[in-house]
Amino acid sequence: MTYERLMIESEYEVKIKEKSLEYGFKGLYKNGKVIIDRNLKVAEKTCILAEELGHHYTTIGNIIDQTKIENRKQELKARRWAVDKLIRVEQFIDAFKAGVRNRHELAEFLEVTEEFIDMAIDHFKGIYGLCHTIDNYIVYFEPLIVLEKF
Repeated sequence: MTYERLMIESEYEVKIKEKSLEYGFKGLYKNGKVIIDRNLKVAEKTCILAEELGHHYTTIGNIIDQTKIENRKQELKARRWAVDKLIRVEQFIDAFKAGVRNRHELAEFLEVTEEFIDMAIDHFKGIYGLCHTIDNYIVYFEPLIVLEKF
């Protein structure tokens, strides 16, 4: 899913604005409003927007203080929502069929960051374990490999 598509899908529920952010923030969510750092590359904006939308749909209150376990849990919920919104396991198979051979190429293929790929792999490992079979393919998550069964 592209950055523009995410914006279009959420335009009736969330107000999204781009501006320069300080203190290392890449995105913020509060009360139905998302701010994305305008200085980011498009793939990173996509990942950050998905996560901030995840906060809109899954979290409550101010969770900036990540020393609190409840806040870390809510952060994880938002990140999982973002992964589910941007990536499906089947897309790893699509990438394999398209000749993608490393994480950098995979990130470009899926229009996300390499860090988001790592987060997605961890998320899918948590759901499926070390591998998942879809039709004639086995997707191994560690290391990330797609094999076609004969």
